[in-house]
Amino acid sequence: MPTVVKKIDAGSYQLKDQVVAINRVTKVVKGGKNLSFAALVVVGDPSAAVVGYGSGKAKEVPQAIRKGIESAKKNLVRVNLTQTSIPHAVLGRFGSGMVLLKPAPEGTGVIAGGAVRAIMTSVGIQNVLTKSIGTTNPHNVIKATFDALKKLKNKEFVASMRGKAAEEL
Repeated sequence: MPTVVKKIDAGSYQLKDQVVAINRVTKVVKGGKNLSFAALVVVGDPSAAVVGYGSGKAKEVPQAIRKGIESAKKNLVRVNLTQTSIPHAVLGRFGSGMVLLKPAPEGTGVIAGGAVRAIMTSVGIQNVLTKSIGTTNPHNVIKATFDALKKLKNKEFVASMRGKAAEEL
């Protein structure tokens, strides 16, 4: 079922950025070692349920973070949510990593590890249970979490797919 993804304009949201991981990388060249930094950043607007991630590389950390933020603003995703949680349990996969997201009752809070927690707080989910299975690589965990968030369906969409009214579900 191919869905047409409409590009979301970053300028119309109050985006807050959060650095997930900073990695120091070296490239060995003839004259020695070239030091550089890679930053993984999540941006989101909790009030609009919009979130995106990006990666940036540069010689200094602030420039790498700035590049990561610009990259994250280019791939924003709108997420289907209930009031404070997610509508149903979902499993996202990327590479050898899997992320399980389960709705939680009011007052539970965000039960999540580093990379997943950054996404959940950025998108505005207040009550959720998560489990990261497989890899602990933050890049793959974030991509698996985004895969899970893209799979979330709202009640009206499921009802229309089944040919029923939303009240019948």
